Amino acid sequence: MALTISSAFDAGNIRVAKQDGNTVDLEIVKDHMSDFYQWFYFRLAGGEGREVTLRITNCADSAYPNGWPDYKAVVSNDREEWLRVHDTSYADGILTIRFTPATDCVWLAYFAPYSMERHHDLIATYASLPVVEYRSLGKSIDGQDLDCLTIGDGDLTVWLYARQHPGESMAEWWMEGALEKLTDPDDPVSRVLRRDCTFHIVPNMNPDGSKRGHLRTNAVGINLNREWHAPTAEKSPEVLYVRNAMDETGVDFAMDVHGDEAIPANFLAGFEGIPSLTDRQLGLFKTFSDNLERISPDFQTRQGYEVPPPGQANMSMSTTQLAERFGCVSMTLEMPFKDNFDLPDPLYGWSPERSKFLAFACLEALHATLPDLSKAKAEKPAKDRVDA
Repeated sequence: MALTISSAFDAGNIRVAKQDGNTVDLEIVKDHMSDFYQWFYFRLAGGEGREVTLRITNCADSAYPNGWPDYKAVVSNDREEWLRVHDTSYADGILTIRFTPATDCVWLAYFAPYSMERHHDLIATYASLPVVEYRSLGKSIDGQDLDCLTIGDGDLTVWLYARQHPGESMAEWWMEGALEKLTDPDDPVSRVLRRDCTFHIVPNMNPDGSKRGHLRTNAVGINLNREWHAPTAEKSPEVLYVRNAMDETGVDFAMDVHGDEAIPANFLAGFEGIPSLTDRQLGLFKTFSDNLERISPDFQTRQGYEVPPPGQANMSMSTTQLAERFGCVSMTLEMPFKDNFDLPDPLYGWSPERSKFLAFACLEALHATLPDLSKAKAEKPAKDRVDA
């Protein structure tokens, strides 16, 4: 029986370049109207009990070639449990995946996928709860809803949003964890968070890119996290509608959830280079970061992105734009595609389950930061809010 490769499904991405028996050469397809590519997700049929060699041959020119060394692909028999393929190697621009499928249909991916079908299940589950309010903030270019869930009725306004970059699927696994914890009626931390905060949660800001199997862009090849200074209805309605909603509610605390291809750690990126930076904002960011590092062994502060010099922040990104626009504390959470090398898991690597546990920890850290956030909100000068 010949091997069959397919990716014509929700979030799928791969192209067969050459096939010779049990060896198949593959190529990742670029995002539509863009040169970005790195996300792959496909089904392999007909390989049960046979040693298969899959070679992704165009990795050298992918968006983040430094993401391939030490990376291990994930494989699943049931699309629920995703295991790392240990015999994954990278050399000369080619990612080679060797394994023996346990069944005749297996799925392989860059990271455990979070399809739009699963997203709809997530929304259906939580929108039906009495403590959750649902609204669509608007339509994407492909006509999909930008789903927003509101939880709590406190004075502090918190925005959590994810998957501006659709291939970073760990971000929506994180969201699943955050929603699970926030709606737990017996969790005392969540009860306090719902009492003191109003959460606006956008689990997927890029539904079009997610469904199309993109790494980084929406339906017309736009990187949403470079649109926050001037979003448009024609190219980046997703950002326009979310930012408009933020203007309506204000923002005291915001977290943008992502994944990083190269750095094998969990870390935060902040807003240090914004023009109107205040000591109050920096203090709140450090307090939250310190609390998270204390609570979660999966979080660290040694590795991360380079901090921009004063006044040189990229204001097209959400974290910097929100900190400048609202005088709030905002941040980008990055999780690894590889593993947390400080606390490795050879079976699963970084995984959906660990993403969810990190969400639990982030909410615990937010709870620990509430006194400082409330005090800062009460004392915040009107001049701290900058219209942009």
